[in-house]
Amino acid sequence: MSRNEPQRDYLEPQYGKETDSVWIAARDISTTRPGDTVEIDPDQIAFPTAFSKAPAGDYWVMAMLDRDNDAAYRFFTPGDLAMKAIKISALRPATAGVVTLTLDQKIPESPVADIPDGVEALDFVSPALTAFWGREIHMRGWVVLPPSYKQGAERYPVVYYTHGFGARLNDLLHVATKIKDKTAAKKYPKMIWVVLDESFASGTHEFADSVNNGPWGMALTEEMIPYLESRYPMDARASGRFLTGHSSGGWATMWLQTRYPKIFGGTWSTAPDPTDFHSFTGPDIASTPPGNFYRDPNGHPWQLVRINNVNVESLEQYAKQEVVVGPVGGQMASFEWVFSPRCPDGRPCQIFDRVTGNVHADVAKYWEEHYDIAHLVQSQWAEIGPDLKGKIHLIVGTWDTFHLDEPAHKLQAVLESLGADAHFTYLPERDHMNLYQGGLDEKLAQEMYQVARPGASVNAGPQ
Repeated sequence: MSRNEPQRDYLEPQYGKETDSVWIAARDISTTRPGDTVEIDPDQIAFPTAFSKAPAGDYWVMAMLDRDNDAAYRFFTPGDLAMKAIKISALRPATAGVVTLTLDQKIPESPVADIPDGVEALDFVSPALTAFWGREIHMRGWVVLPPSYKQGAERYPVVYYTHGFGARLNDLLHVATKIKDKTAAKKYPKMIWVVLDESFASGTHEFADSVNNGPWGMALTEEMIPYLESRYPMDARASGRFLTGHSSGGWATMWLQTRYPKIFGGTWSTAPDPTDFHSFTGPDIASTPPGNFYRDPNGHPWQLVRINNVNVESLEQYAKQEVVVGPVGGQMASFEWVFSPRCPDGRPCQIFDRVTGNVHADVAKYWEEHYDIAHLVQSQWAEIGPDLKGKIHLIVGTWDTFHLDEPAHKLQAVLESLGADAHFTYLPERDHMNLYQGGLDEKLAQEMYQVARPGASVNAGPQ
């Protein structure tokens, strides 16, 4: 339920927006049939606390049934049951008694968008991932071909792009269409783009080899890329393969570049998730002992979400809301599926206690040794440095919504100490959502092309 919520069909958690005015209660249901009645005690599993403690007032209220257990990644997906929000005036949650809500709507399938000419569906069954999971695992995405593709046999530089948290394959068709249109308009150079879906049941797998998600990095570099290069006229050299992505996709592309420096010719990662675990959007989980995930050394809350450079939601609020929405697929749980060792119960070990914020030192050490990009680059520089030098580009706003400029500065300091010739850009007063305003994507595409074709005009020849 939500206080003072403008009327709309559905309500959903408003991360970073009036967090204390949004109240959520949940219950796991193993089975139910049409017409069944399900009782929920909103004092048992609730955010920000038991509903009986909510202040009296006017509320918009609704219920939903998350049939595929993916609400923590994305609310209201096809097949979920829901209802239109209703307004209850002068509600006193402490004494309200039973409130009856009826699930009378089914979220429909999303309309199937037409695939434009020059965009081809990618569906590759990975042998390595299939062996890991014991069932077919598909690596999906879209291949975007330049307009000149069928006019000759020239080899094209290739950009591998992946997305941020919350996106799925169908969303990426819009990205692929934009790339196609901008290439046709000569705002992008003539290159092939591979738009990769990194969503998974656990959140985003981020193309990292993980004991929980499987060997996604290996599957991409040793299976999918060779498959693509056998099918399309791609410039199959490091100087012709590039990476770019935003947020979780920014971390994924930074990871791929630093783990496979001989394969890729550069990454242009925008607002990546933490690349130095000495600031995991605030908390230092790479120190000994690690810091608390909720409170800084002075006992002040670590802030996570800021809007217009004003903090509006803490890490504790964000994490505890996620616990109520669902245990799998949320951002914090997704990190654990990528970074954590597997615990005896078969699930990823939690990095921190969701009640107290205390960080588990053994899990934090595992994270640092296996996935802290700054730590790995520094400790392995003698081996990877010659192939990595000059290939890292990181762009982030000084007002990043999730404070991701802070770990970027720490990574920059490490790379400068190594002489890595890395390129860091901090765009003034830009945040996580408006970073690309003003044609940043076009600038990055042109920079990639200049690496692949030094001195060539970015719009040379037919598109």
